Amino acid sequence: MNVPYLYDPKALIAINDNDGDMWARHSVAPAEGRDVHIPSVVVAQAWRDARRQVRLGKFLAGCRVVPVELEIAKAAGVLCGKSRTADIVDATVVVMAAALGAIIWTSDPDDIHALIDAQGLKPAPVFRTV
Repeated sequence: MNVPYLYDPKALIAINDNDGDMWARHSVAPAEGRDVHIPSVVVAQAWRDARRQVRLGKFLAGCRVVPVELEIAKAAGVLCGKSRTADIVDATVVVMAAALGAIIWTSDPDDIHALIDAQGLKPAPVFRTV
């Protein structure tokens, strides 16, 4: 089984904006047998208008949009405390990626890196820049 991908909100925005680089990266996921997971709060942060986000809506239908369960939510809150940040969406992405062993796709590498460092897990989650 291949390591899954997990997308942050800006990765979804890049998909919606028809960013060629993001589409190219995503298109190899199924060919490599990778699942794509997206925390439901990531969708909430990226979604604004179904009329203007038809592409994103179709894209999401092919992904695993994962509800944020209580234990993940608590862990994200603890991580925000450790990292002294208030971005619960990015913290949720990092916590969920660690739980799944997933590679995070982000365009916010500094924030994700700070959260990964604060999490202190070994091995740490891996991230790639969109």
